Amino acid sequence: MAEHAKAYEDIAPVTVDRREGPYGEVALRRRGEHFEIIANGCFLMDTSDGRSERLLVRAACEALPGRPGMSVLVGGLGVGFSLAEAAAEPRWGRITVVERESAVVDWHRYGPLAPFSEHALEDPRVEVIEADLVSYVQAYAQVGAVPAYDALCLDIDNGPDWTVTDGNVGLYSADGLTACRERLAPGGVLAVWSARPSAAFEKALESVGFTEVRTIEIPVIRGVPDVVHLARKAA
Repeated sequence: MAEHAKAYEDIAPVTVDRREGPYGEVALRRRGEHFEIIANGCFLMDTSDGRSERLLVRAACEALPGRPGMSVLVGGLGVGFSLAEAAAEPRWGRITVVERESAVVDWHRYGPLAPFSEHALEDPRVEVIEADLVSYVQAYAQVGAVPAYDALCLDIDNGPDWTVTDGNVGLYSADGLTACRERLAPGGVLAVWSARPSAAFEKALESVGFTEVRTIEIPVIRGVPDVVHLARKAA
């Protein structure tokens, strides 16, 4: 495995597309048979191993037994593994994807990332909203302005302690987590992906009233494990 990782890293990346957007530069690079998304020079994710991104959605679904026709918000389209996992599960009756970069949506609709999301954007249950996730989640001043979800599965940063842009910090603040809680139906589940564990984030979840807070670790080839933070809104 270590030799495989080294061989992958030794391949020089080729930029497939690069665009300037309201949040800075976003680029798609190909490295051998895999693709990488780079935002403002910061590596976000690649297509080499989607286990933790899939677990983000699967763990949320498993925490909601006995609910037919559930709704899930996938925060961040990325390379598409989380969306593909959601679309493969018939229990999700409504799947909302919030992605702020139109380039990323294009790469899945018309470009080389479509196979990794398994063409899930064509699923009639899937709605794509091109918006900033933090603003979308926090827009709850008007009651009922945004639908309640059974699960929020969020992956827009390298973790609560390692954000891609400064504005994303608000998602992990007390106000941001409270907004996430308000976006959930009673008994709903919040799942947050991170490149490393965060005990401080677990405490932050508990401090705003989430229950059953736990962290699932996913081993990676090198370095600390990827993790999925899970928490539940009281029924």
